[in-house]
Amino acid sequence: MVLDIQRQSAPAELPKEPPVISVEGISKKFCRDLKRSLFYGVCDIAADLTGGRQHSDRLRPKEFWALQSISFQLHRGEAVGLVGSNGAGKSTLLRIISGLIKPDTGQVRIRGRLAPLIALGAGFNPILTGRENIYANMSILGLTTRQIDQRFQDVVAFAEIEAAIDAPVQTYSSGMAARLGFACAIYTEPNILLIDEVLAVGDARFKAKCYRRLYELRQRGVSFILVNHNAQAILNICDRAVYLSQGKLITQGPVSAVVDRYEQDLFLDRIESSDNRITLPAKAPEVSTGVDIRDVFFRDAQGQLTQTLLTGEPLSLCVTCEAHDSYDGTALDIRIAKVGGVEGAGYALALRGQNDDAFFDLRPGLSELQLRLPYLGLVPGIYTAQVRLRKDAVYTFDVVESFRFTVTADSRINKC
Repeated sequence: MVLDIQRQSAPAELPKEPPVISVEGISKKFCRDLKRSLFYGVCDIAADLTGGRQHSDRLRPKEFWALQSISFQLHRGEAVGLVGSNGAGKSTLLRIISGLIKPDTGQVRIRGRLAPLIALGAGFNPILTGRENIYANMSILGLTTRQIDQRFQDVVAFAEIEAAIDAPVQTYSSGMAARLGFACAIYTEPNILLIDEVLAVGDARFKAKCYRRLYELRQRGVSFILVNHNAQAILNICDRAVYLSQGKLITQGPVSAVVDRYEQDLFLDRIESSDNRITLPAKAPEVSTGVDIRDVFFRDAQGQLTQTLLTGEPLSLCVTCEAHDSYDGTALDIRIAKVGGVEGAGYALALRGQNDDAFFDLRPGLSELQLRLPYLGLVPGIYTAQVRLRKDAVYTFDVVESFRFTVTADSRINKC
């Protein structure tokens, strides 16, 4: 049996109890001008102290809405992912929920102990050792010295910093500090976790370790909100998602539907088309997981680029990927479904490279992978393809959730 890191489903029915987090009509504004921002801040503090603050729902000169009328709920044992482009308001929303900043309108109701991981390692004193920072950080999160003593070895083992536990944190790499911050948070036994880009750091093994630990916490009833620019991380561990764009809530619901909507908006806005080729935007180094899908396109029987896909004709689906290191045992998965087909009918075509032992090795730079079909066995219609790059059939490098194309019938066949 092939083990695969896929989204773990929550229990079929969530307990009928009040939500652990209720975000009700949250709005937050900021000022683009530094001097005005300082002036407005002093005025707001003075107004709060005197009880005279009014019209917080109005914009003053140079102000803009970072968040506007955001509402959603988080229930016990549920994982909600926040998706959206840079500047959408995801981190601002987490800071409001964690109590670091106040909203201008609306309110947040929280039931339970909350552990925010807004910036991993941000609460550490660089001069103190890892051991000293564990005690300081976990005490801030609400644990007694005895409780920290009981969890200390587990924290160190999870963070994998045994050899450096008595070294100053300023000598740690960013990955080591991130692992330590994550370990401290999850061993405080919180009811709610707020995670901002925690899975964007560390190697593949550490990320898989985080996935397993988060799943274990969910099974115990811990709820969490996850922010990650890698949509696959959201799909892996969340069952619901909230899509933000320019401070507004676009949609919320099942994670697959929300991520599909987000990626369609993202790609339609940023895709470049040339020479019958669809080119996806390059990912920032901190977002990339090692190999990125850059192009998805088709070639005909002669190896030429084509957008004319005919039923019954030879065809190659091609994927250009960019590797940032050398990787062996990489596989390509493709699932094709008919748009508007019968719900629950499954995929029209599903191919998994590892099932056919079709593994390949990647080296740094661009590579073109081809799936050659001697016969396109799809009836005319509109289809959507999910293209996924895997490592050893377990770890997902990158995924294109929805790539649409049209299949037509050969006019010669129609005349027969």
